[in-house]
Amino acid sequence: MSLKIRLARGGAKKRAYYRIVVADSRAPRDGRFIEKVGTYDPLKKKDDPTRVTLEIEKIQAWLKKGAQPTDRVLRFLDAAGLMKRPPRNNPKKGEPGKKAQERAAARAAAAGQGEGAPA
Repeated sequence: MSLKIRLARGGAKKRAYYRIVVADSRAPRDGRFIEKVGTYDPLKKKDDPTRVTLEIEKIQAWLKKGAQPTDRVLRFLDAAGLMKRPPRNNPKKGEPGKKAQERAAARAAAAGQGEGAPA
């Protein structure tokens, strides 16, 4: 059985509230879980200490049993000092897409032709 420490969504429409749970990876996102180990309220301010609550002892016990945190939960654990999240690097993220590159090349070509013409 593959265990995940992940978020389970609750709350009303556009008023999300998440429980941090340990669940079988095959179980539905908001369905069956084994144990609740924390909460996350994204509507609270980022500097609010109750935005993310973690039961550290329970989480450490589940990590020793082999539970793997999802990326978002890993961010919370990194902020709490329980695990280290490796930095990611995507150098292509900031590059413009193919169509934008074509438009920029067309503008550059038009500007080059405009400079050579007599005024």
